[in-house]
Amino acid sequence: MDTISPLLVWEVPYYPTYYLPLADVDADALVPTGDTKQTDNLGEAAVLTVRVGDKEAAGAALSYSDSPVPELKNTVKLDWAAMDSWFEEDEEVFFHVRSPYARIDILDSSRTVRIEVDGMVVAESTRPKLLFETGLPTRYYLPKTDVKQELLERSQTVSHCPYKGSAEYWSVRVGDTLHDDLVWSYRLPLPESEKVAGLMAFWDEKVSVYVDGVLQGQRS
Repeated sequence: MDTISPLLVWEVPYYPTYYLPLADVDADALVPTGDTKQTDNLGEAAVLTVRVGDKEAAGAALSYSDSPVPELKNTVKLDWAAMDSWFEEDEEVFFHVRSPYARIDILDSSRTVRIEVDGMVVAESTRPKLLFETGLPTRYYLPKTDVKQELLERSQTVSHCPYKGSAEYWSVRVGDTLHDDLVWSYRLPLPESEKVAGLMAFWDEKVSVYVDGVLQGQRS
């Protein structure tokens, strides 16, 4: 598909999904399955398989030829994860559709940030960068030299963010306990997040974070 007229539909609170005009989707790539899917508030959709050459994404498209939501009539929704890649203009977009209402701000700070895992200090810095992302808690990105690298073990986990890029992960070993995927870093972030390149952040929800000596929030 190739369109300049996508619809942004919020099916979840945090980011939208693309619904695309049928006229802008290669009709030869859409193969009816004979199945339908009833979607709350959106009506009944025909389930389609996307087939291009010898590649197939079974049931990866929903077509709304009729819907109680007038804007969705004659649109198709492609399953994001089932497609090989998505682009906005000439830039690849990862993980999910970007929200026009989300933004990222990254600020230099001189606050003292200390990270503890099971009571052990694993990082402490007076030169963090604070990343503010709409709808999410503040993340503290620390220089690698302020993180105890000897406690980290490289993970195979990789995640993708449409605003920051691809992150690599580390687990933290304290004594005999390995805490999986507590730390991440963007080696080559997207342009809007370049200020955190090479810095390390922790899952605040899984560690104890002290800012200027004050414990932040509650651990899950």
